Amino acid sequence: MKPLLDDFYAWAKTENATPKGALGKALTYLEKQWPYLNNVLLDGRLELTNNFAERSIKPFVIDRKNFLFAVSPKGAQSSAIMFSIVETAKENKLNPYNYLCHIFKTAPNLDQTKPDWIKLLLPGNAPDWCKAGKY
Repeated sequence: MKPLLDDFYAWAKTENATPKGALGKALTYLEKQWPYLNNVLLDGRLELTNNFAERSIKPFVIDRKNFLFAVSPKGAQSSAIMFSIVETAKENKLNPYNYLCHIFKTAPNLDQTKPDWIKLLLPGNAPDWCKAGKY
């Protein structure tokens, strides 16, 4: 990836575009963002595109209109929380139904006076029966 980025930057430096034109604005933006763009080369775990993030928010975008029909603001907030939990389960390779069952069975029995009580409900602490494919 580094040679491609270097070639792209070298090409951008040779372009003579008017500063107020679309290409000129794009090149100015590239110049300002260049150090940050190169951060992707520092860690091999980083995604080279934002496709992962786009796929993660797609269900929210699709259901955005459905949230308009919530009876109350609290209902809309509750729907958004549930939706967020389901999508988080999917991203963590958990079966959403099983994960929700785990949360609903476990949460009422937790001592909420302890500062880290919520950590027990996080996806990383879900039991094996919540994992996708284990029904």
